[in-house]
Amino acid sequence: MKFIKTNFGGILVCAVIAAFAELFSTVQIGSFSFSLIGAPVAAIIMGMIITLLAPKFSANKYFSGGIKFTSKKILQWAVIILGFSLNLGTIASVGSKSLPVIISTISTSLITAFAVMKIAKIKPKTACLIGVGSSICGGSAIAATAPVIDADDEEIAQSISVIFLFNILAALIFPTFGHAVGFGTEGFAVFAGTAVNDTSSVTATAATAEKIWNANGILSTAVTVKLTRTLAIIPITLCLAIYRTHKAKSIGAKGSSFSFKKIFPWFILFFIGASLVSTLVGFIPQCSFTEFYSNGFVPLMKWLATFFISMAMGAIGLNTNIVKLIKSGAKPIILGFCCWIAISAVSIGVQQLTGIFSSNL
Repeated sequence: MKFIKTNFGGILVCAVIAAFAELFSTVQIGSFSFSLIGAPVAAIIMGMIITLLAPKFSANKYFSGGIKFTSKKILQWAVIILGFSLNLGTIASVGSKSLPVIISTISTSLITAFAVMKIAKIKPKTACLIGVGSSICGGSAIAATAPVIDADDEEIAQSISVIFLFNILAALIFPTFGHAVGFGTEGFAVFAGTAVNDTSSVTATAATAEKIWNANGILSTAVTVKLTRTLAIIPITLCLAIYRTHKAKSIGAKGSSFSFKKIFPWFILFFIGASLVSTLVGFIPQCSFTEFYSNGFVPLMKWLATFFISMAMGAIGLNTNIVKLIKSGAKPIILGFCCWIAISAVSIGVQQLTGIFSSNL
């Protein structure tokens, strides 16, 4: 009862923001669809606008508890639920060919983020979030990493904003660029799956490419490559947790308290468990249960994960000073740009070496 009294108002506000964001993402004006922006980004913008108009809203005693709960716990629930859309067996069989490209682009992005962070003197947590967001899967990777490194809401909002900017640019530029430089249909699918971040933007990029190439299969292959990248959330977050644990132990040795249980990202284990459930169901012979799971349960989980991420982004937006965000935005944008260019160049280069670049589906 106390939980409901403390948190209900804030959770409800975040749910309403997420609902409006979902509705906004379905709007289409002419040939432009706002689904390209995506509900999570729309939610964070709505939250920031509310705080700009009513600066003390998120501090109100009726809403503050629920807003904080949504930005932390519901964000973790979203990542866990996302695991139900990952069939490890399917990803292994379809995504294995693109694995060298995925590993190369992820490594390049993380190294680039670290180098630019040092050169431009960017906050380490912001650089980490932009690095994993660029290299793995945008908002989902940021959602998984933020609790592990204890990033605050402004750092999360800044990282999401940077990722959003280059997602939009990729979706608008890459299909025409890919056709002009001579990508094959398979080559472009791998490129879209490795060089574009959030699933919504990968989908938009690949769907546009299918129209340009007048070919089927680019979309499904690009999304599979993207889901294969998503699995990198597991080792990245665990490595960050181990690093933070080691660092906390060092501090603890000097007299500060340290709790492994508090630092370790336990929600990632549930994410792995959800992925294993989906994988095991794939081994069951086709029946009414597997049909319901694939066509009913999994789509519902995908939608729920997106809705929860939108709720969390709305909460983060409510705790973010948009004026301050814009004023301090130049360096993170430069970092995001460097990661974006590096990933794109490495994806093309590795595909040229492995022969994927000009191959067709």
